[in-house]
Amino acid sequence: MPLYYNEDQAMLADTVTGFMADAGAIKPQLRHFRDMGCKDGFGHALWKQFAEMGLTGMLAAEADGGLAMGHVEAGIVLKEIGRNLTPSPFLTTSVMGVTALSGGSDDLRGRWLPGVIAGDSVLAVAIDESPKHRPERIACRAEKAGNGFRLSGSKAFVVQGASAEAIIVAARTSGSDSDAEGITLFAVPKDAAGISHENLRLVDSAMASNITFDNVELDGDSVIGDVDGGRSLLNKVLGAGRIGAAAELTGVGQGAFDITTAYLKTRKQFGRLIGEFQALQHRAAHLYSELEIATAVVIKAQQLLDGGSEKAELMVSVGKAKAARACNLAVREGVQMHGGVGMTDEYDIGLYMKRDRSLTEFMGDQYYHAERVAQLNGY
Repeated sequence: MPLYYNEDQAMLADTVTGFMADAGAIKPQLRHFRDMGCKDGFGHALWKQFAEMGLTGMLAAEADGGLAMGHVEAGIVLKEIGRNLTPSPFLTTSVMGVTALSGGSDDLRGRWLPGVIAGDSVLAVAIDESPKHRPERIACRAEKAGNGFRLSGSKAFVVQGASAEAIIVAARTSGSDSDAEGITLFAVPKDAAGISHENLRLVDSAMASNITFDNVELDGDSVIGDVDGGRSLLNKVLGAGRIGAAAELTGVGQGAFDITTAYLKTRKQFGRLIGEFQALQHRAAHLYSELEIATAVVIKAQQLLDGGSEKAELMVSVGKAKAARACNLAVREGVQMHGGVGMTDEYDIGLYMKRDRSLTEFMGDQYYHAERVAQLNGY
């Protein structure tokens, strides 16, 4: 398949680009909610606008009221979220959360998806149990109790964890902590007794929480998919989150590149625009090529995911690693080319560096995914 958008996807990109540049811009969104110390870290009014445009239910099936689109289309939205540093629960809710619920029963989807699609609620996904992304090890346990389960354990750095109406939790229902099987996914209501949050503001001003589950009683209807057979569904959620984060990283990198090249065209030194200096032109050209390669890799991974290819898992890790490297280059070059003012809060380039740092760690950094690429290739 060609590594560019088809006609429908290009139309979606045009619509989303204009919308995000206006409604999702840095000043009315990121700076506004950061400076007011918003407990959720994002604007609910903008989330409602997402719903009015049909974006919140992009990956949900038509039977559930969604648009039944794919990861390429979701990536278009995420790239513009990244380009504008828009604080939004789109990745955790509309991509990862909806992917998880797609494996649930009709009743479970009917309970949680309408609120998401209407823009009235958000979802959180609780997988990792330490500061680093290590989904291969899950110690949080859910033991059989009557007709349901009793959930105990903790999850770390759950983005929008305290704001979510439901938390999708990966828990162990059998086996040892590092076993591949024995995993079950649960949709845990936010008001379930025994849940406690340690709220955290991340470096990019997004909100997360360390969550403790103290003998949380869950009924059998909270199970998503099969008991003990949740690893396959969890892998789908991870794939969606990883390539979604990669798409957002390409947007962050592109946004940093855009404001840096604009600065090169206006800042003067020694009586000349600094963009006329050949050394800076070479660096900008190199950065442009790296971002284009990362974008192409991410689109390829999205296409493979949408097509159910066996190579999708490998390409998702390639995409996350490449996007993280290219974005990090973009923000480092951006700060350096801005000079001393690049370190001040007055200029937006520093905000891009913070989002890069947070997104790179989300769902595994470049080193984690480089190792996965090696393992999947038999090394």
